[in-house]
Amino acid sequence: MIFLLALLPLDRLLWLGLSDGLGANPIEFITRSTGTWALVLLCITLAMTPLRLLTGALFWIKIRRMLGLLSFFYATLHFLIWLWLDQDFDVIAMLKDIIKRPYITMGFASFVLLIPLAVTSNRWMQRLLGRRWSQLHRLIYAIACTVILHYWWHKAGKNDLQTVSIYAAIVGLLLCCRIPFIKSKLTLK
Repeated sequence: MIFLLALLPLDRLLWLGLSDGLGANPIEFITRSTGTWALVLLCITLAMTPLRLLTGALFWIKIRRMLGLLSFFYATLHFLIWLWLDQDFDVIAMLKDIIKRPYITMGFASFVLLIPLAVTSNRWMQRLLGRRWSQLHRLIYAIACTVILHYWWHKAGKNDLQTVSIYAAIVGLLLCCRIPFIKSKLTLK
């Protein structure tokens, strides 16, 4: 059910595309939409641990991996739209864009850092990597910050920081839930 719900934004994009409802700049529309859903699902993924601590229910942890992979799915779509529709698979233009625009640099870095997490998200890799698996997957906290920087710098260029400020506050709050003192206050006794 959660998987199907998470695919609704993609279904919406397909519907809008087929019904000519993507607006005057369809590439920008689908780029923004896929990026937003990657961030929303990242925030929901980060919320799973605090929800487990607050409720004591393991259900939250059981769906965390799927939510993280769905976030990666939307991030991959976001990247591929930029690579294909914006850069036309021109590697030189892509590298120039990464160097020239800091928000593209942060977005690209975020995506590259997400790849090892997605590749190692299965149980086999978890067993193979042992303790190193958890250390690797803590990288998500840094990625959450680089994603916010990507979004922040993109919106700063348009002097539109209202929405990104809300996401930054949510990510900040979710990351604060990992601070041992705060984490101990959230844990059900």
